Amino acid sequence: MNSGLYTLNREMAQSNTCTLKTTATQPVFGSGNRHAKVVFIGEAPGKHEDLAGEPFVGAAGKMLDQLLESIDLLRSDVYITNVVKYRPPNNRDPHRDEVRACWPWLLEEIHLVTPDLIIPLGRHALTRFIPDGKISAMHGTSFACEIPELSRYKYYALYHPAAALYNGSLRSVLFEDFSRIPQILSSKTATR
Repeated sequence: MNSGLYTLNREMAQSNTCTLKTTATQPVFGSGNRHAKVVFIGEAPGKHEDLAGEPFVGAAGKMLDQLLESIDLLRSDVYITNVVKYRPPNNRDPHRDEVRACWPWLLEEIHLVTPDLIIPLGRHALTRFIPDGKISAMHGTSFACEIPELSRYKYYALYHPAAALYNGSLRSVLFEDFSRIPQILSSKTATR
C-alpha cells in the first residue's frame, strides 16, 4: 500500500469518531492500485470483510472479480473501498452519523488515488453522491457530481454485485453495464 494511504488509514482508524468502531472487528481499509484509473465504492463492509479487513471478499467480491475479468481487469488494476469503513451490526444500513463520520476518510482516499472514474456500487453508495439518485434509473449511466470536493471526477452508477446474487435477472444487466466502463473511461465528459 502507498505510504499516503497507509498513513491516512492509520490516522483515521485512531481518530475517526464512527460509533461502529465499538462493534466492528476492525476497520476495513480500501485496497488495490494506488494509481488506479477506477475506484469502486460500496456502502459498508459485510461479515466476511469485517473478519478479513479487506473490502469485497465474500460472494459479492467473487462476482466483482468476474465482472472485472469481463473487461480484462484484475483487482490489482483498480481501487476498492466503502463509504463506511466499519461493519454495521447485522449488516444493517449505516446511519447518517456513521456515514458523516467516515466521509472525510473516503474523500481523502479519493484525492490520494486521483482516479479517472468513480463507480458507486448500489443504491446506498449512489445516494452519497446523488442524494435523490435511484439506482434502478441511473445504473449504466455516467453522471456529474455536485459535491464541491469531488466535482472534477467522472462517475458511473452500477448495481451492487450482490444484487445479481439475490436477483438473477440483474446479472446480465450488470455485465452489460460493466462492459461500458472502458468507453466511459475514454470519454471526455460525464452526463447525467
